[in-house]
Amino acid sequence: MKTSQSVLYGDARSMMAGMSSSSADLVVTSPPYPMIEMWDETFSQKSRGIGGRVKSGDGDGAFELMHEELDPVWGEAYRLLRPGGIACINIGDATRRIGGSFRVFPNHARVLTSCVGLGFEALPEIIWRKQSNKPTKFMGSGMLPGAAYVTQEHEYVLVLRKGPRPLDTPSQRLTRRRSAFFWEERNLWFSDVWEGLQGDRQRLGLNGARGRSAAFPFELGYRLISMFSVQNGLVLDPFLGTGTTMVAAMAAGRDSVGIELDPRLRELVDERVMGSVDVSNAFNERRISDHRAFVARMRKEGRELRYVNKRYGFPVMTGQETLIRIPILKRVDRRGDGRFEVRYR
Repeated sequence: MKTSQSVLYGDARSMMAGMSSSSADLVVTSPPYPMIEMWDETFSQKSRGIGGRVKSGDGDGAFELMHEELDPVWGEAYRLLRPGGIACINIGDATRRIGGSFRVFPNHARVLTSCVGLGFEALPEIIWRKQSNKPTKFMGSGMLPGAAYVTQEHEYVLVLRKGPRPLDTPSQRLTRRRSAFFWEERNLWFSDVWEGLQGDRQRLGLNGARGRSAAFPFELGYRLISMFSVQNGLVLDPFLGTGTTMVAAMAAGRDSVGIELDPRLRELVDERVMGSVDVSNAFNERRISDHRAFVARMRKEGRELRYVNKRYGFPVMTGQETLIRIPILKRVDRRGDGRFEVRYR
């Protein structure tokens, strides 16, 4: 088994325009969040009017102009997805004081409206809860009614589908069964609230690259890729950043294409991809050991599982789990500028 990974550097809108329609199985991405201050410069470089709106305190105008820069990417994502393909968009709302007033800018609602307008079907979304115990997290005037604000400790993962999923061929059914997840993973992953996943915050000092990247966690990307695609399917991330989606796709045995605007992140992305074998295998081997622990708990409770996985020989809860194969990476080979090939054991 092998997979291919490709990184393209440039504007996602133009890079995606050169890709073939209906070529991707899944989109997993997290765009720059409009009205989050660290992304003001990125948006302002694309539209001169944005910086002026921010400086003048026109929050609504800046908010809409920023989203108009993202809208074409969602349109290209819809075109590139195969019928029945899924787009998972991690987006957080923004809280900000602008024009003398503190308020929330509902990014998730604006992205959802745009995508539904393109033809996407909205599926139940996921709340990624990033709880903080810091006493400084509260905003407003302490304990005085009417002058304090609810703390925002969550982001959204919008789940959108490009029409109904077509019927599988016999070959596709076999691939889906090999790509299945464990029963107990299903119960955790398909909950609408995810907790305990910490964001991957890195400080970047590479050739003047942006000073901070607040990427979503590896496990968040891995879960989404495992839930909504099959092994050797193609995962697309039009806002690759530091490469989290690509590393998660490699660990899950999927092909991927990532697009990143800032070429100064090239060195960091390459480093993460080339160094992903041990991290990926540790995560995948933990899935297996966690399942073995689940089996032991069931037996202790007097519950014997009826089915057996043919590859590993351990019991599983359902017949859909009998062909599961969890990828174990052997090596990563560089195949050119921004192109990598992953071999599996």
